[in-house]
Amino acid sequence: MCSHPHHASRLRCGCGAPAERDFHRFEHHHYPGESFTGGFGVRRPLRFLAWKLGLDEPQVTELAAVLNELKTERAQAAVDDRRALALLADAAQGETFGDEPAVEAARLRIQSAERLQRKIVDSLRRIHALLGAEQRARLAYLLRTGALVM
Repeated sequence: MCSHPHHASRLRCGCGAPAERDFHRFEHHHYPGESFTGGFGVRRPLRFLAWKLGLDEPQVTELAAVLNELKTERAQAAVDDRRALALLADAAQGETFGDEPAVEAARLRIQSAERLQRKIVDSLRRIHALLGAEQRARLAYLLRTGALVM
């Protein structure tokens, strides 16, 4: 069955997309904005996941909140990384190597990475809770194949 939300027929829709039972063997490649780049691994993660997972409106609303929080944490990690780079530059600039700023840069990077990884786990836990069994299987497939990167 075609999983594309705009297709009235739940059988083969004529666009070349396979039936849902063949979901794991084929990909449905006419999603608008298929350039999968960015912090979450896709250009437009909310639209992409809503389409791929067949989410209803309440699920989309909750997923939007989860992705927004994850986006904020990723932005904070980017700020932390710029601060760490500045500290490393300070360490390298002086007549002698600055151990303290270099150690602080390493500490900042480690803390930032740990905080981001905790947020990723929390986000995935929340996404898991709002999905049905078939949707969770699709999500796992997207993660395993690299179509979605967290």
